[in-house]
Amino acid sequence: MRFVTFVRKNQSRVGLIGPADHVIDLAELNRRYLKAGSAPYLNSMQAFIEAGGKALSVAKKAARYVAGKDDEGLRKLRQAGALLKLNQVKIVSPIPWPRKNVVLLGVNYKEHIEEGARARSIELKYPEAPVFFTKPATSVIGHLGKVVHHKATEKLDYEVELAVIMGKKGRDIPKDKVYDYIFGYTICLDMTARDLQRKHGQWFKGKSLDTYCPLGPWIVHKSAIPDPQALRLVCRVNGQVMQDDRTSNMIFDIPTTIEALSQGMTLEPGEIISTGTPSGVGFARVPPFFLKPGDKVEADIEGIGVLQVEIAAP
Repeated sequence: MRFVTFVRKNQSRVGLIGPADHVIDLAELNRRYLKAGSAPYLNSMQAFIEAGGKALSVAKKAARYVAGKDDEGLRKLRQAGALLKLNQVKIVSPIPWPRKNVVLLGVNYKEHIEEGARARSIELKYPEAPVFFTKPATSVIGHLGKVVHHKATEKLDYEVELAVIMGKKGRDIPKDKVYDYIFGYTICLDMTARDLQRKHGQWFKGKSLDTYCPLGPWIVHKSAIPDPQALRLVCRVNGQVMQDDRTSNMIFDIPTTIEALSQGMTLEPGEIISTGTPSGVGFARVPPFFLKPGDKVEADIEGIGVLQVEIAAP
């Protein structure tokens, strides 16, 4: 199941990607046809995730209901506004305004560490534990959004990453229980102002400017991705492949990452954890490559889809 947040008639809605890439408006379908009773958890992705099994049950029922319709039945659902074509809606970030900062991993692929050391002529060192930093909610945008090339930077870079969406509240989560706490997966583009990153001596400022955390295009439920450590992830700029690797090459896998992050710290439903980027980033290329207004960046992860953004002038 692929869950999407979309805007229709200036209202944010929770949808399920259905047949022929149509969007099932879960609240509308429930109100008109499923009659599963009052379901306020269908009004936002955050509430949907928090509702757990109850929300998933309604989503499964909706998927079965739509799948059982013939062409005439689908036409009636479209006419009623319960089934929409993708081009009829605006897709936004799956969780448009995260309650907490998005957590990201740095230096989690060996070749990325090695290219960075070469480019900066510094000592090659691999991390002994996951390296965490965060981005604020003001940096989050969605699929087909505009990443602003702020005047504050001259070195805007891209990083494709697999992001985990937590489904249950937990602290001190052991490795062998981590997947019980996960809701699903999405794509993150960790946009980075390299000059600000170096200038301030840390990662937060250079990675946290407005629009620097594109997420989407949707959340794929964990049941549809049996092994998130076996996915290909690719980043393209204007159609040219810049990054191409597999999540199996992470230094710290998802269970290790979440076990470490949750030690003494509560993780909550809807929390977003992005797992680091592979090699091929712009600053480490020869010669270095940085994004400019008009560039189109695509982050493509197997089993999830393609998140696309455009670089916009200030």
